[in-house]
Amino acid sequence: MDRPANKPKAGSAWSWRLGRLAGVDTYVHLTFVLLVGLVALSSILEGAGLRSTVTGLLFLGALFGSVLFQELGHALAARRFGIGMLDINLRPMGGLARLERMPEDPRRKLWIHLAGPLVNAAIAAAPACHLTLEGTLWPWSSTELSGESLARRLLAANVLLVLFNLVQAFPIDASRVLRALLVRCMPYVRATGIAAA
Repeated sequence: MDRPANKPKAGSAWSWRLGRLAGVDTYVHLTFVLLVGLVALSSILEGAGLRSTVTGLLFLGALFGSVLFQELGHALAARRFGIGMLDINLRPMGGLARLERMPEDPRRKLWIHLAGPLVNAAIAAAPACHLTLEGTLWPWSSTELSGESLARRLLAANVLLVLFNLVQAFPIDASRVLRALLVRCMPYVRATGIAAA
């Protein structure tokens, strides 16, 4: 998801700066660090071995990497239209990218909002190709995501991220895409109201 902002604000009081990626300041919220600790503790208490615990943590890192790249997709699409990105903040419920402003042209808004889910689709394609070449894409060996290989889990997670961002629930990307389409034939406020409803 992306949000325009009028003035810079470096992350938040509960966020730590990770650095700059593609020229964008990137922060991680404290709750993400707590989530990593919770996953590790849960694995230990369940008696999972070291390998299983490490795989779970690697998957969690890959999942948030996917969210980060999704937000960077928004940032790079905005930059293509001459709009800068203030920062990206990663949280357990997803990422938040703050743009300097949103373009007036509805077509440009459309591409900025579509860029994130398209990045997740591209990420999903990598493990899908790997599993296809291995001949292990189908059938899935388990109905539980936690029992799958790292590649299968990454594929499933990115497909879910794409589907999640297609849900018509404002301000998720699909609703922003809908608003960008509606703005072409009605006032901005009315289009926002319809997308939010």
